[in-house]
Amino acid sequence: MSIDRRKAAKVSLGVDYGTTSGRVLVLDLASGRELATAVVPYRHGLIEQTLPGSSIPLAADWVLQDPHDYLDVLHEGVPAAMRAARVAASQVAGIGVDFTSCTVLPVDARGVPLCFDAAWRSRPHAWPKLWKHRAAEAIADRMTEVAGDRGEPFLSRYGGRIAAEGYFPKLIQIFQEEPAVYQAMFGFIEGADWIVWYLTGHQRRNVTTAGFKALWSPAEGLPAQEYFSAVAPGFTDPWAKLGHEFFPLGHSAGHVRPEVANRLGISVGAAVAVGNADAPVAVPAVGVSAPETLVMVMGTSICHLTVAAEEVRMPGITGVVKDGVLPGWFGYDAGQAAAGDMLDWFTRTSVPAAFQAPEGRSLYDHLMSRARNLAPGESGLLALDWWSGNRGTQTGDHLTGVMVGMTLNTSVEARYRGLLESLAMGTRRIIENFSDHHIPILQLIACGGLAVKNPLLVQVCADVTGLPAMVPDSREIPARGAALFGAVAAGAEQGGFDSIAEASATLAAPILKCYHPDPLAVQQYNEIYPLYQMLHDHFVGPGGDLLRRLKAARSRRLRASNRKV
Repeated sequence: MSIDRRKAAKVSLGVDYGTTSGRVLVLDLASGRELATAVVPYRHGLIEQTLPGSSIPLAADWVLQDPHDYLDVLHEGVPAAMRAARVAASQVAGIGVDFTSCTVLPVDARGVPLCFDAAWRSRPHAWPKLWKHRAAEAIADRMTEVAGDRGEPFLSRYGGRIAAEGYFPKLIQIFQEEPAVYQAMFGFIEGADWIVWYLTGHQRRNVTTAGFKALWSPAEGLPAQEYFSAVAPGFTDPWAKLGHEFFPLGHSAGHVRPEVANRLGISVGAAVAVGNADAPVAVPAVGVSAPETLVMVMGTSICHLTVAAEEVRMPGITGVVKDGVLPGWFGYDAGQAAAGDMLDWFTRTSVPAAFQAPEGRSLYDHLMSRARNLAPGESGLLALDWWSGNRGTQTGDHLTGVMVGMTLNTSVEARYRGLLESLAMGTRRIIENFSDHHIPILQLIACGGLAVKNPLLVQVCADVTGLPAMVPDSREIPARGAALFGAVAAGAEQGGFDSIAEASATLAAPILKCYHPDPLAVQQYNEIYPLYQMLHDHFVGPGGDLLRRLKAARSRRLRASNRKV
């Protein structure tokens, strides 16, 4: 049936949950224009020291959040974005949701977070664990060891290693450390799926996070019960808190329930798409529909995504999932765990007061401008971007950041450029890993706030990899992707689209700029890259034990300090 989109005047809402804030985007379904965006910072931020309202300390590598912040994004962000866009409640055809992953929370049978209950609020394990929560690293290592010893075939889908930020390390940590919380929870649910449950009243878990983060495969299901029992004696039902049913991308989870629709100011007829993760949701939003393109979602971290017609089991990825990124393709995920937060950390902590930005220019822009004046190799530095561990070619949460080559003459801008180059070198290593396993990459699409905000980083990525890097004309690509899926959930009859491919053809963001590799810079980086490989290989080899022992010593000191509180 043909739909006159000009008369329909329909929009879709994309709700994107990041690490420290959420945003709501209003997308016009006829033109693909972003009509308005509302950003809602999380009131409680990252919970890393003590539980809110208490003096209960958290151990090292704990990172929690408060679900009230997630609801604030809906309750404050949706009405604000609707007002700014000047659209009526009846114009909203659909809503899509994406979330940092794996961010998971324990809930009761009604979908209420356990930490909302006074009986559980003082228990740290009753709170949502952010993707950055890595206190389950020892469990992830045990899971990897047992899978290797048993010859478990699923392990190769995840690059040969289970990451601490995944679903089951976090769940087993609760099972072992707080059995009462484990027994009390009805489910342990991804943030995106929880928001969909809140909006619709229906629990609808999605295939993407189940596949990439929870060891599930549409063909093989979960690993055997015997495997989990070998990891954690007594953990006999891995399905218990996860559920058995997972819904495909673009599927409608239902419609917004009346009480929520009234609060948000939208129609009860609005369809809600099954949830998604904040990186895969970006792929159709930038117009990718086939292999040979690497989508770099650049924000707090960088996620690298591509698709291929065949499943290739390879090291150096965090997962490969059939239909996990685009229908009909195998989706591959790799990445760099620290990016925007690493650069922010450096700007906040490592720039001396004497380094003043000219009037009218931010410190961030001034630092980037000074770093731009340095040629490849001029800094004399090499760095590894492992400030939050390595989730790329050598997945390891024990790996930490490294910078070598500093002298008494090393400038602030040289160190900053060294960090930018570490991200580009790490990306090149990921691309080479794909190519070595017959998944060629011919171009880059860099999206997300960091890609728009830091053009020097994108240019350095183009120069280091020798590939063109395109930046879409949107700062909110994940939110745009979420809105795209909301439009697919609505369907053409309601002013949306009947397939992801149709929606992508109309709603993909236009290209803002293409960064072409500079031939001289490519040559210079080709001379430097073998030195990076030496540094990389040393610290994923024998040097890795040094990093592990340093991190372990730090964790012991922090635990001892917490015991004294």
